[in-house]
Amino acid sequence: MSFLINKELSVIFLFTTPILAIILFFVVRKVAPMYSVLQKAIDSVNRLIQENLTAIRAIKAFVRDEYEEEQFEKVISICRELYAKKLKDYGPSWRIMRPMSVTDQLFIKANRIRSLETKGIRMVDEGIRPEFIAIVNYGIIGLIQLALGYADTTDITNEEALSLYDKYMTQTKELMYAKNHDYDEAWRSMRISSYTDLILMKLYRTKQIESHGGETLVSEGVDANYMDMVNYALFGLIKLEYGE
Repeated sequence: MSFLINKELSVIFLFTTPILAIILFFVVRKVAPMYSVLQKAIDSVNRLIQENLTAIRAIKAFVRDEYEEEQFEKVISICRELYAKKLKDYGPSWRIMRPMSVTDQLFIKANRIRSLETKGIRMVDEGIRPEFIAIVNYGIIGLIQLALGYADTTDITNEEALSLYDKYMTQTKELMYAKNHDYDEAWRSMRISSYTDLILMKLYRTKQIESHGGETLVSEGVDANYMDMVNYALFGLIKLEYGE
C-alpha cells in the first residue's frame, strides 16, 4: 500500500526498518538486565520501608500499651485503697454475703449510675465515680465468694482478704488485657453511659443464671460476668479520670 502512495518514502522505510530493528534489539538486550537490577533495588527499598513501618507500629503499640497499663493500674490502685480502708473499718464482714446478695448490691450501684446519667441531677452528694469504684470492689468480692463460698462469720483476716482481692483483680485484669489485644481498645470509643448499660445487661444475665442454680447451656458463668462488670467499671473510671 505504501508503494502505491509514495514509492520514494517506501524505499526509505524498506532500508531503515531493519536498521531500526537491529538498534532496538541491542537496546533491549542492554536495558533488560538493567531493568532486572532496578526492579530488585525497588523491591529492596519497599522491603526496608515495610520493615520500618512495622517497627514504627510496634513501637507505637508498645508505648500505647505502657500508657494503657499505667491508666489501669492507677484506677485499680484507687479501688484497692478504698477496699483496704474499709477492711480496717469493718473487716471482711462481706464474707456472710451470698453471691445473689452481691449481685443485688451491684445492681443497686449500676442502677443509681444510670439514674444519675438519665436525670442529670442528684439528691445525695455522691456522683457516679464512687459507684463505679463500688462496682469494681463488689465485683471482686463476688469472685471471692464464688471461689470460697459464703460464711456465717468473718472467717478470714484482713490480710487474707487483701491477698484474695489482689489475686482476683490480677485474673480480671489479665482477661481485660487479652480482650484489649483482640479488640484493639474498642472500648475507648464508647461512651460512659454505654458501660453502665453493659454492666446492667450483665447483671440481668447474672440474675437469670442464678435463678437457674448457676447452670448454663452455652453461656459464660457468673464469674465471667462479674469480671466483665469489673472491667466495664474500670473503663468508666479511666474515662472519668483521664477524660474522653
